[in-house]
Amino acid sequence: MSILSSLFTGVSGLAAQGEALGVVGDNIANANTTGFKNSRAEFNDIISKNLKGILGGNQIGRGVKLQAVNPIMSQGNIDATEKATDLAVSGDGFFVLHSSDGESFTRDGSFHFDKEGFLVTNDNQRVQGYQADERGKIISEIGDIAFPKAIIPARATKELNLVVNLDSRAEVGKPFDIKEPHDSSQFSTGVEVYDSQGTKHLVTLFFNKVADRQWDWHGLVAGKEIVGAKEGEWADVIDGHVGFTVDGKLDTKVITKNGLNFMGGAMPGQQVKVDFGDAITTDKGKALKGTTQYGKESDLLSWNQDGASAGNVNNLSFNDDGVLSALYSNGETRDLAQVVLARFENSEGMFKVGSNRMKESKESGTPSIGRPGGAGRGKLYAKSLERSTVDLAMEFVNLIQNQRGFQANAKTITTTDELLQEVINLKR
Repeated sequence: MSILSSLFTGVSGLAAQGEALGVVGDNIANANTTGFKNSRAEFNDIISKNLKGILGGNQIGRGVKLQAVNPIMSQGNIDATEKATDLAVSGDGFFVLHSSDGESFTRDGSFHFDKEGFLVTNDNQRVQGYQADERGKIISEIGDIAFPKAIIPARATKELNLVVNLDSRAEVGKPFDIKEPHDSSQFSTGVEVYDSQGTKHLVTLFFNKVADRQWDWHGLVAGKEIVGAKEGEWADVIDGHVGFTVDGKLDTKVITKNGLNFMGGAMPGQQVKVDFGDAITTDKGKALKGTTQYGKESDLLSWNQDGASAGNVNNLSFNDDGVLSALYSNGETRDLAQVVLARFENSEGMFKVGSNRMKESKESGTPSIGRPGGAGRGKLYAKSLERSTVDLAMEFVNLIQNQRGFQANAKTITTTDELLQEVINLKR
């Protein structure tokens, strides 16, 4: 080996160590970067000459080269925040982003909604997720996660479910009289329904025992709310009948009159399915749940209906499954989307593009995109962010050791005081 070659061998060490210092410096600079993964410089020696050929031994090295800079994909600490759109990944996986430069991926979950209503990163990359249909059911269609419409439309009541106990001890009464409903029935209760414009109406149900285990019921509404009815009188809008077995279970149910014509231009002839439960004869059921006739006071045990008034968004939140839900002023909660995660077989092989983003590469393989927690993907934490994995103390040790590696007879750092002193010396 010539003298010039020997000098180049030494220079290779200076060049490689200088690049390693750059890696360490980059780690230190990103100590507070959300979701950042520190990297490690890895070296390879260079062989110049084998004096004995394949016999081995007596080899002359040509120096060193920086072979690879590999990210260390370890888990960062999860810090709780108070921001509703902050998300953190615990485990394997990346958030999926989309913008003009195509698809990219990040561990940085510091998101916000932009002026157009899209959930974006700090550099305006749109976050991807499974979409929801009009009823709030998450479907397997991936797209931009967006802020919901300011107002959700009203929804007319189509189904009314009730669980009632009717007192078996009640005597058969006189025929039902709409002019005196309270005096001609054994039990009454009120429920609410919505018309097609989202206006709420009170429907009072009157139950009249007509024979043992047989009850008629009538749904009455104030006349001023019904087309063609008189103000100050009741309007009979929906009627039916229920029957029970000898042990008080629901046997039959039937609706004999149905058609609600509310005032104010609402849809005429609104049909409402009134369901008292799982009837043995009518539904071929087992009457394990629903209305009963037992020897205790008549009472409305539970009820619900599927209508709603128009509503504005009052609040938005993510849960730990990555599902974005909206709470509306009408009391309705609806799922809007679910954040998806991408998992790579070799995440260390991804290509960095800056702004905390990475892209798929030949080395990384194709991403597996889906719901958090499935197929090896990590889970999400709402109102949380993942901290950088950089250990500042260790990086400073690496920086100082690399810097002192150029010095002859440099002493190894063994105590915290020595580390602090070296940091002070670096500043000088």
